Amino acid sequence: MPGRILVIDDESQITRVLRAALTAQGFDVRTANDPEEGLLVFRDWPPDLVVTDLVMPGLSGVEVCRAIRSQSAVPILILSVRDHERSKVEALDAGADDYVTKPFGIQELLARVRAHLRRAPERTTTALEAGDFVVDAEAHSITVLGKPIHLTPKEFELLLHLARHAGKVMTHRALLTAVWGSQSAHQPEYLRVFIGQLRKKLEAEAGKQYIQTEPWVGYRFIPEGWSGNQE
Repeated sequence: MPGRILVIDDESQITRVLRAALTAQGFDVRTANDPEEGLLVFRDWPPDLVVTDLVMPGLSGVEVCRAIRSQSAVPILILSVRDHERSKVEALDAGADDYVTKPFGIQELLARVRAHLRRAPERTTTALEAGDFVVDAEAHSITVLGKPIHLTPKEFELLLHLARHAGKVMTHRALLTAVWGSQSAHQPEYLRVFIGQLRKKLEAEAGKQYIQTEPWVGYRFIPEGWSGNQE
């Protein structure tokens, strides 16, 4: 699993600690104390995962996310002292995959890094066909009514889990644990953002509603489409 990790943070102490901890786990690590420099490193040395601070001089972590998302689907983990939901939702909307609040435990951060690097969809020799959908985990592709849809890795992983349980109600906790790990089981804003993104991408072309909200419980995936209210 060890691969390349880029750490972007204007606090040199943070980059030193993360470089030491990640290197000790076998990762190849590069750091940048300036967001513009970090994007240059990203361009010249494509990493397997990016860890970036949220508040930095110059470009913010949100702007860094958007810049990376415009050219890559690599996992992005945000670090921030801000623990309120608005900041988390803004970061997730910009393309982040996870959000860790400072101060953080280094073991928790390492666990999240490992989880994002290994949580690729299980390989299968056959595509999953469900209603209007064909989901191919091995090719990491999805078509809706025969049209290919581009999804980020976390969007694809969430849809794949929903598709494997089509027609069944999946609780918030079950989805969060399956896609982000047990440490994120109490982060409902993750689901609101990513379900919203999936709805926009999957339902815009087809003109159908595929993901049903079960209030206070979770979500149900109806691959043939349905009519009803959404949250």
